[in-house]
Amino acid sequence: MEAYATKQTQCSILYRVDEKEQSTDGVIVDVFAKDGAEYLKLNNGIVIRLDQLISINGVPVSNVC
Repeated sequence: MEAYATKQTQCSILYRVDEKEQSTDGVIVDVFAKDGAEYLKLNNGIVIRLDQLISINGVPVSNVC
């Protein structure tokens, strides 16, 4: 994730919200911790908790938190 952010790579992100899969596209602008959880923020303003991530650019994300 930090490599995508550093290179300002456009990402296709699949994640969960209330047990439903959502998708969005954007550039990761920050990866940060808050209140005991880790998050990523996209240039479109969307903030996603890392344990809700399913995949980035088709690559499965597992055990990120």
